[in-house]
Amino acid sequence: MSSDLQRLAANAGIALRWIDYRGAPQEVGEASLRALLGALDLPCATPAQIRDSEARLSIEAAMLPPLLTAVSGGSLFVPSPALSGRRLPLHLEAGGKTELLFEAEAGGACAHIAVAPGYHRLELPAGEALTIAVAPPRAFGVRDVRGAAPRVWGLAAQIYALRRRGDAGIGDFTALADFAERCAAAGADALAVSPVHALFSADVHHFSPYAPSSRLFLNVLHADPALLLGSGPWQELVAELGLGDELARLEALSLVDWPASGRVRLALLRAAFARLAPRLGAGDPLGEEFAAFVRAGGEALLDHARFEVLHAQQFAAGRWSWREWPQALRDPRAPAVAEAAAAQPEELRFHLFAQWLAARGLAQAQRAAREAGMAIGLIGDLAVGTDASGSHAWSRQTEMLDGVSAGAPPDMLNALGQSWGLAAFSPRALRRHGYGAFLEMLRAALRHVGGLRIDHVLGLMRLWLVPQGATAREGAYLHCPFQDLLRLVALESHRHRAVIVGEDLGTVPEGIREALYGAGLMGMRVLWFERDHGLFVEPARWPREAMATTTTHDLPTVAGWWAGRDIDWRERLALFAPGSDAAREHAERAEERRKLWGALRYAGVADGEAVPAPDDAAPVIGAALRFVARTPAELAIVPVEDIAGLVEQPNLPGTTREHPNWQRRLPAEASELFAAPEAQQRLAALASERPATR
Repeated sequence: MSSDLQRLAANAGIALRWIDYRGAPQEVGEASLRALLGALDLPCATPAQIRDSEARLSIEAAMLPPLLTAVSGGSLFVPSPALSGRRLPLHLEAGGKTELLFEAEAGGACAHIAVAPGYHRLELPAGEALTIAVAPPRAFGVRDVRGAAPRVWGLAAQIYALRRRGDAGIGDFTALADFAERCAAAGADALAVSPVHALFSADVHHFSPYAPSSRLFLNVLHADPALLLGSGPWQELVAELGLGDELARLEALSLVDWPASGRVRLALLRAAFARLAPRLGAGDPLGEEFAAFVRAGGEALLDHARFEVLHAQQFAAGRWSWREWPQALRDPRAPAVAEAAAAQPEELRFHLFAQWLAARGLAQAQRAAREAGMAIGLIGDLAVGTDASGSHAWSRQTEMLDGVSAGAPPDMLNALGQSWGLAAFSPRALRRHGYGAFLEMLRAALRHVGGLRIDHVLGLMRLWLVPQGATAREGAYLHCPFQDLLRLVALESHRHRAVIVGEDLGTVPEGIREALYGAGLMGMRVLWFERDHGLFVEPARWPREAMATTTTHDLPTVAGWWAGRDIDWRERLALFAPGSDAAREHAERAEERRKLWGALRYAGVADGEAVPAPDDAAPVIGAALRFVARTPAELAIVPVEDIAGLVEQPNLPGTTREHPNWQRRLPAEASELFAAPEAQQRLAALASERPATR
């Protein structure tokens, strides 16, 4: 491998080497480096191309980007030595202006910036201007939430798993509002939910919430038309379409039948749209609200609606990915796209209507949570990427990396590594475009929630990228503009008054947790992983800065872990790491059960020397909830599966169709679920350990 190629890769932010989970150093292969450089739009097939790409990087480094970041009360660095000694006007977002005095700094100039957080405009000598995003020293946190206790708690739920009468077999935002009210009544201040990103209306078989079509818009299958129609007209629609029996069948299932339920829900959405269409014009309050929503959504909303129209047409012709579409339709700004969408005005209008209805429902759920007494309300979930064939990748092509997938290197839980098939933002493009696509996505995710979990927050610092056609192990780390992204997250969290949780699990880069905590973002600590020399760490030693939880959607529930259900699944699907098998893992789990029970007893949350049997998880669940609740963490979240004592987990990483991922429904509606004696005891235990101020 040539040193020129390696130098180009390093200058582009690609790590040439990495350390695996066993501590062994690994080197990135030449083919992977070339593939990643190609994705970054840095040709490298010949020595001449390498020289040209290096020159492009040098020019970019010397150019002033359209947006710079700083922290209020700190220093603003501008990569331009020519500004040294200059006083430049800074036009403040709230009005008025001040001056910044720049002094020489290695590679540029630096000024003290003592202004309020916001997006300000720096006027340059040549008459040009830069946006200066000034972040607060810390993101909005639990301590900033009005009325919140010092240590709050909440539940976590998969929205599709929620039940209510008339839901067509998929949990929706109406069920979410009811569930939030039940949680609030039990004393919870937060409800963390699964991602609500837009999927593919034309393909109801594509239902993973973590592989969305777009992170800018919502999954319309969670929308409830009865929210606008009212119960009576809704029942009339069901009868007109002859869907009563099918609704009852779907609602009775223990697993979501996404294709069948999706078709029914879309049919009902279309019927509701047809019935409400006369009211969606000018002069009707409902129509005015709809028109305002479309105006506020702007070109991005129209792009998504156009994509939905085109995707249905092309998918029917056997072309699922927009990369397979006719060339004239691959560019969202091409005249052919506007013409094709304009040829079906009612279909375009339907997709705008569906997004409006979904946004209305999510906003209502957050409103219900807050009005019921929750200090935070909903905590949304921002997926780490989008499907490369979806609306977001189509409409934001210049900001996305092409030909590579985000993933994870081999680790203790997945010895083969992971390639998620997801498109990620290009760091070069983000900087060049003033982080517009990142801010657009962040604001969409924060719009109707009181908090946000950022999936794989490690990706703000570095992303493991896997070239198309390569194994996950053949990927490499790409460094991202961590400081800028972190400051933008902190700024937007304050503007939306939303707490931020960063999912910092897996292979954690050195120093990232300290940086996250220093900026006011919470990390995550999971019961199964909090060990010290093989022993479970007592509650008092858990960090205050991280959200505490028993488990996550990718890990076994307390009952499932205690029974070894996750081991049973790995045995069934042959997912063991090399050198391991079911007998060995069950023997190790027996020892871990003994250690956990000892830790629970030591913490004073469990009684009895005898370790409960694997099929007797009830005393373990209650003790585990108290254990996590007793930590100093400002926020503790417990999955509803642990409140209900369920054995199965929502998702099994490393599988697609082999395990019913994202399909398991809760066994009952919220009212019945919370009324069960054991559920009441568990909720009461959480409330007693973390009493609310209300």
